[in-house]
Amino acid sequence: MRFVFKLIRMILTPFMLLAEKLTTPKGISRSMEAQTQVNADCSKLALYEFKACPFCIKVRKEMARLNLSIIKYDAQNNQTHRQALQAGGGRIKVPCLRITQDNGDIQWMYESKDIITYLQQRFAAV
Repeated sequence: MRFVFKLIRMILTPFMLLAEKLTTPKGISRSMEAQTQVNADCSKLALYEFKACPFCIKVRKEMARLNLSIIKYDAQNNQTHRQALQAGGGRIKVPCLRITQDNGDIQWMYESKDIITYLQQRFAAV
């Protein structure tokens, strides 16, 4: 049974990634100063993802729409990132946004809907 799901993923992955590429919206335009500030704020964020996860694709599309340069970590194929997600967030579930607060505290946010809402509230008006 596991083989069947792996085979289905292998077949669907290229189509999902192509669809993402074709349907990703153009990023919003900001002034140079505003984009510089957004980039600085994004340096405190990291997205743990699986490349072909539909919920991760949803988050990446919103990141593109908001013109956010958030670092992405492949928690599926990279053991170091997978272990960091497990150790920090407590579970291997994606998407997961790691938010480093100004005081150094780290928050791990799961659920694509929550991540998208957070990104919209923090960056849409900038």
